[in-house]
Amino acid sequence: MISRRNFLKDAAIAGIAAGVFLKQDALARITNALNEIPSDVPANQIASDEKFWSQIRAAFEIDKTVINFNNGGVSPAPESVQNALKEYIDQTNLLPAYNLWRVLEPQKENVREKLAQSFGCNKEEIAFTRNASEALEIVQLGMELEPGDEVITTTQDYHRMLTAFDQRERRDKIKVVKISYPVPLTDFDELLEKFEKAITPKTKAILVSHVVYLTGQIMPIQKISRLAHKHGIKLICDGAQSFNVFPFKQKDLECDYFGTSLHKWTMAPIGTGFLYVKKNLIENLWPLMAAPEKRKNNIRKFEELGTHPAANHNAVAEALEFNEKIGLERKAERLRFLHSRWIERLKDFDNVKFNVNINDKTQFCNLVNVNIEGTNVRKLAKYLFDKHKIFVIPIRHKQFEGIRVSVNVYSSIKETEYFAEVMTSAAKGEIKE
Repeated sequence: MISRRNFLKDAAIAGIAAGVFLKQDALARITNALNEIPSDVPANQIASDEKFWSQIRAAFEIDKTVINFNNGGVSPAPESVQNALKEYIDQTNLLPAYNLWRVLEPQKENVREKLAQSFGCNKEEIAFTRNASEALEIVQLGMELEPGDEVITTTQDYHRMLTAFDQRERRDKIKVVKISYPVPLTDFDELLEKFEKAITPKTKAILVSHVVYLTGQIMPIQKISRLAHKHGIKLICDGAQSFNVFPFKQKDLECDYFGTSLHKWTMAPIGTGFLYVKKNLIENLWPLMAAPEKRKNNIRKFEELGTHPAANHNAVAEALEFNEKIGLERKAERLRFLHSRWIERLKDFDNVKFNVNINDKTQFCNLVNVNIEGTNVRKLAKYLFDKHKIFVIPIRHKQFEGIRVSVNVYSSIKETEYFAEVMTSAAKGEIKE
């Protein structure tokens, strides 16, 4: 087994060297790296090109003494994004009352346009938020529901979203129906049947995650949207773990509402997200904070926060450019490739259970939940960090448990192989607490 000391030493030296190499102009270097690759080389072949991905890694100022496989909560931003954020903050503070409102805030409209292009919608359907929770709660708490109305979600949706509907149930006397489905999920038809059986004439909305934050399961959103629309029901999609992970547009989902955090897989500044609301639904959706009546049809009514920084959302443009230069197809193939390096080493152990369908690569990408039976997941996560500086998150759910592993574009093959070795020892029972 590779010793942790030597691994971290090598990683730190390589990181420092790469950081110096790309420190001045990371985006230009990525462009040069892409220019070295023939245009007809498919993304799945580039996925294993460590020379190319080492240049992507060098665009980040990260702690190279830790293997960060916990990117599902918040991701580091590349240096180009951090530099833009700092410049906007500096510009703000030169003359705040003028630069904030008259110079920087108007630039948000350019970023709105870029986000709309990325999601494939009209810019008048995109509102800036601070995260996915805020975006989705605007919808959950703002849609008009009467006592007795019903909403459907699942037991595996994000806890904040479940809490939001639970509060409406207590306050407004609506009914929240939470369906359960198997883990790993292997039969989409069975899933759709569960949703359809839960629908009644009083059902007004369905909330479901595009990528389940607990397991990494990619859900068939378009099929669920079509089922909802067949019954005249609105579809709310939680895209916190999917936007800028793999290629898709709004038309591929057909959802009515979509919320995401940009500080996750878009790698934008912390405290950025967006809400998509279909144009004809804006008027009847109440904002979280009061907006004037003249804005009732304006997507910007959802951005009423009072004084707030402009730097965060303006720097989103740099993050979008960074992702565009990499290419989402290449990005997705890289994430799946890195996961495959450790999955292949563990999948044949009888006591290793995957909580996502690893036999179908269309059903996972950035997150994979794995469990070693008979091992306490919290102690395993603690062991991985304390002994090997591998950062993962333990997940405990009523239906399953495991550690959630989330690689990123700056992760390396060497890191995944080291993780595989440590987990192989754990699967063999060689780790003593």
